[in-house]
Amino acid sequence: MRRVRRGRRALGALLAGAVASVLLPTAAQAAETSAARTYTVWQWNVAGNTIHDGSTTDGMVTQAAASIANRSADFAAFNELCQGQYSALVDALRAEGWPLDAQNFARFEPSRPAGNAAVCNGEAFGNAIFSKRPLGAAARFALPDDGTAEKRNMLCAPLTDGTGTRFCTTHITTSQSFNVAQLDFVRQKLEAYHTAGETALIAGDFNAQPHYGRLNAYYAPSLDTPNNSGNTGHYRELDDNDAGNCLGYGEWTADGTPGATPPCGGLAKIDHIFVRESALAGPYSADSLAISTTCTGVPACSDHRILVGTVTVV
Repeated sequence: MRRVRRGRRALGALLAGAVASVLLPTAAQAAETSAARTYTVWQWNVAGNTIHDGSTTDGMVTQAAASIANRSADFAAFNELCQGQYSALVDALRAEGWPLDAQNFARFEPSRPAGNAAVCNGEAFGNAIFSKRPLGAAARFALPDDGTAEKRNMLCAPLTDGTGTRFCTTHITTSQSFNVAQLDFVRQKLEAYHTAGETALIAGDFNAQPHYGRLNAYYAPSLDTPNNSGNTGHYRELDDNDAGNCLGYGEWTADGTPGATPPCGGLAKIDHIFVRESALAGPYSADSLAISTTCTGVPACSDHRILVGTVTVV
């Protein structure tokens, strides 16, 4: 009888071990899958005042909402947006059926307040973020003041799904000395989110090209190409691996005078989507889209291209 009991116990232990060897990798794989998540990020400086004069009916709002939905974006960021255009986008995205929570997916932060008839027909002007998934309370940071009427800011909000994901946007000044101070401020806030255990993604108009020395503190040393070297930071930009256009730099995003000559020629890339390198959990990529000329009453719908990128993070 003792031998039988020992045999049963041994057999039970063997079976338990066999079951565990089958189940444990599956459980671990499930945990890994739930930790990694893939996002598509969409960004556009729409020149809502200088080109559209605050209009919500010339086609820009409709095109932007359709593009966000058609690209299956998870996050969207806007720079130079009038508040009336922001409200119209909220309605247009609801009509597209894009947000999962139609009541809690958008945030706006003015960089110029309402009341100036020469700007957005008297409405506020600034930055906005939109999320397919519900957002928590927004954090709104004033950037170092460059002394102009436009008070630059950084706008961020977390997802409420417990993933620790936070989405941000900013529009950095064109003033070179204050550009550096504002870039440093934004980077320090991103690092603070990382220290707090969050994964922050940021999209916006940084008014700095990838090969500028002032962005060396952003890009990680692992990015070392003739077009972008000397980097000391912790971040990758979702278009920096585009060997088909300009490896280490990416596709141009802004029409007009580029400032310093881009390393591959052409126009400048000053719109970026950054994510911390330590958060990367798979491949990433981005593309800039041709500027539409179908908005009514204006030659082009913006002087910036839409930038769309996809990344898997943990």
